[in-house]
Amino acid sequence: MRILVFQHLPVEHPGTLRELWAEDGHSWDVVELEAGEPIPDLAGYDLLVAMGGPQDLWQKDDLPWMRPEIAAIRTWVVDWKRPYLGICLGHQLLAEALGGTVGPMPRPEVGLAMVEKTPAGAADPVLADLPAQMLTFQWHGAEARDLPQSVTVLAQNPACPTQAIRYGAAAYGFQFHFEITPDTVPDWQKVPAYAASLEQALGGERALGLEQEVAPRLADFRATCTAIHRSFSRLLAAQTA
Repeated sequence: MRILVFQHLPVEHPGTLRELWAEDGHSWDVVELEAGEPIPDLAGYDLLVAMGGPQDLWQKDDLPWMRPEIAAIRTWVVDWKRPYLGICLGHQLLAEALGGTVGPMPRPEVGLAMVEKTPAGAADPVLADLPAQMLTFQWHGAEARDLPQSVTVLAQNPACPTQAIRYGAAAYGFQFHFEITPDTVPDWQKVPAYAASLEQALGGERALGLEQEVAPRLADFRATCTAIHRSFSRLLAAQTA
């Protein structure tokens, strides 16, 4: 496959997914939207991936690239009905592109958190190999809301009832980060907006220890990433067979 990746911050990259894509022989191009790089012609790509970032959807009138990105995602998933994978901000962008809204949470969700599949998630082909309840890594202060009936909620938790969604046959959004690597926490702690939400969510002392708290779980997160990637790949292969 040829994959196009929308990034909104250099340290918010596809992480473990890049290794899995390389193993499968896929190629990918990265567009750093926050740096002013233009969105290329989408027609030559097989999969669109949108990553996270410190930006928020209510900034779309202040960020010159955000409305064009939302429009590109809408064209890709609604008009062309092509496969999409959004993580964190990329998940929220999908929700907005489909007619939902994204707003601030009462309190940021940062660090380790349990998520459970909905009945629809239990039957979903991409989430099929994931447990009914799973530990996830979170770093967000916004949530998708007021989703249209065309969107199916696949996973939830008390802090955020839209942890994973699906539109159509192969457009997926995940609020939690399954792509993280050993460098993720230390890299993100250097981003001022992330550092602020980390301290607000966990307090100063626990925030300082987040890297050590996450480290024993990295193998589990890699397994989750691998399971999602393999199931998603099977889904796409079946669609093109």
